[in-house]
Amino acid sequence: MIFEVENKKVFSSDVGQSFDENKDTIILLHGSGQSHVVWSLTDQYLSDQGYNVFTLDLPGHGNSEGDSLKSIEEMAEWLEKVVTKIGINNLSILGHSQGCLVALEYVNKFPKKIKKLIFVAGSYEIPVNKSLIDLAHAGDMESLNLMMKWGYGYSKQFIGGNPLQKILNSSREVREVLAIDLKACNNYKNGINAVKKIKCPTFFIFGELDKMIKLDKGKEFSGLIPGSKTHIIKDCGHMIILENAFEMREKIVEFLKK
Repeated sequence: MIFEVENKKVFSSDVGQSFDENKDTIILLHGSGQSHVVWSLTDQYLSDQGYNVFTLDLPGHGNSEGDSLKSIEEMAEWLEKVVTKIGINNLSILGHSQGCLVALEYVNKFPKKIKKLIFVAGSYEIPVNKSLIDLAHAGDMESLNLMMKWGYGYSKQFIGGNPLQKILNSSREVREVLAIDLKACNNYKNGINAVKKIKCPTFFIFGELDKMIKLDKGKEFSGLIPGSKTHIIKDCGHMIILENAFEMREKIVEFLKK
């Protein structure tokens, strides 16, 4: 699905289904330097459960036009323009990593628009190692290997190699997409205030072995939201959406249908 926001083309995978205003809608938000493809094991499954599903590419990512947005606040404002453009009413947001920050800031700005929230491998803040930012800013492909190392240690081996290298395959993309995203995450400081705006049912999923969002930090985040639910996936790192999408998506549907 391709549509325009502020004269720029926006790509969203809608798994081939037309928008049905009578159904609840889920927007899936990817992490730093990524695109809609990381949700490929999840979006069709959610659609099959009876939801409208939109898996967005942020500006400058994947198949969406424009420059990468420089702050989480800008991403949240852009998301509201997407929601308005499509005409979504019953909205739930599923975010991974950076996508959790965008979802959090969206709630801060538009608290009455959210029906349910799902945070996967997220926190109310994501400080980023300066060495990683510097490498990405220089367009150094080693930044992708560092992200994998810090996300999973050396215990995980992905079939076909580093999944980030399938999305960001040039120094220019690392410099113009990943570096900007990492800076946006590092600079976002409003999360601790935004949490207070969450009044809807909220679900957290964490990876037991995640080195980017350590379990203690994740539990601190979930503990700030009364009545929230948490699920921990064993032997899993930061990239839950690829490492154990099957367990993740089943738990998400259980939460959505309650």
